[in-house]
Amino acid sequence: MVTKEQKQEIIVNYGGSEANTGSSAVQIALLTARIRDLQGHFDTNPKDHASRQGLMKMIGQRRSLLKYVKNTDIELYRKLLEDLNLRK
Repeated sequence: MVTKEQKQEIIVNYGGSEANTGSSAVQIALLTARIRDLQGHFDTNPKDHASRQGLMKMIGQRRSLLKYVKNTDIELYRKLLEDLNLRK
């Protein structure tokens, strides 16, 4: 589980301040942290299909946010892909 301190650190790193929680970069970074956290859960619980459905929703939400960032700010998009180790 992503702790409160980890969330605050992600928000400051990608949003610039603690109050900027709604920017696309912050949302993508937080979703990525939650997705990576859940992947470890599925190693120990392979039959947890309800949580897998939630994971798929998070992946879809992140994909649509990345698509939005790509269309509006290509430099930020490239920076996010590099920083978060997405799309190798």
